[in-house]
Amino acid sequence: MRIGDVARETGTTPRTIRYYEEIGLLEASGERRSGAHREYGETDVERLREIRRFKDLLGVSLEELRALMAAEDARRAIRAEFRRTEDPRRRRKLLEEAAGHLERQLELVRRRSAELAELEAHLSERRERVDELLASDRPAKLRA
Repeated sequence: MRIGDVARETGTTPRTIRYYEEIGLLEASGERRSGAHREYGETDVERLREIRRFKDLLGVSLEELRALMAAEDARRAIRAEFRRTEDPRRRRKLLEEAAGHLERQLELVRRRSAELAELEAHLSERRERVDELLASDRPAKLRA
């Protein structure tokens, strides 16, 4: 696929894709001749979807996004090695590593969840106050 196709497929822009490549969130795959267009594969599309999901759902900074994606990459490598190995001790070690990466990701999600809960509580309090004012004579008095 070409960059425009990938951008449409993932709901982003070619500029964003190039930026993600520049900062290392998306790997520039393979060599290309000077002036030739880069070809993107399904792996690139899936990677961009993961990036967008974390960014959109969590509203993370680029640094946090890098950490999340690094953990995803590490877990992907662990899964591949886990499938290849038969040694129970090595498998246990791999599972422990995966658990550590997952815990770091969960910490960020929990932190964002707490921030959202705090915002929701604040907005709910404000809404209740507005509803109270609407139910009373005060709005009319405030205009005077």
